[in-house]
Amino acid sequence: QVQLVESGGGLVQAGGSLRLSCAASGSIFSIDAMGWYRQAPGEQRELVASITSGGSTNYADSVKGRFTISRDNAKNTVYLQMNSLKPEDTAVYYCDADALATSRSRAHYWGQGTQVTVSS
Repeated sequence: QVQLVESGGGLVQAGGSLRLSCAASGSIFSIDAMGWYRQAPGEQRELVASITSGGSTNYADSVKGRFTISRDNAKNTVYLQMNSLKPEDTAVYYCDADALATSRSRAHYWGQGTQVTVSS
C-alpha cells in the first residue's frame, strides 16, 4: 500500500506564489509517473502537470510558463512551484502517482488534496 500526502496549499493574492509538496510513503518498490491535478467547484478534475521518473515533464497549456513540476526520487516526493497565480487557479490540488509496491502489484494512487485559493 502506498500513501500520498500533500502540503503547501493556502490563500495567496493574485500574482503570488505557492509551492506544493507531495510525499509518497508505504510499501514502495518504485514510482513511475507522478503528477498534479486540480478540481475547481463544479468542474471536472484536470491535469496540471506530470513528470516521469526520468524527469520528462508535461504541462496544461493554462499553466505553462508559470508552474514548474519537479521531483526528488530519493525522497519519493513531487513538487509543484506555482508562480504568477491567478484567481482561476483556485482549486483543490491533488497529487497522483503510478507506483509498484513491494508486493509487485502496480496501482494508481491519489493524495487527499490541498486547497489553493487565489484572491483577486
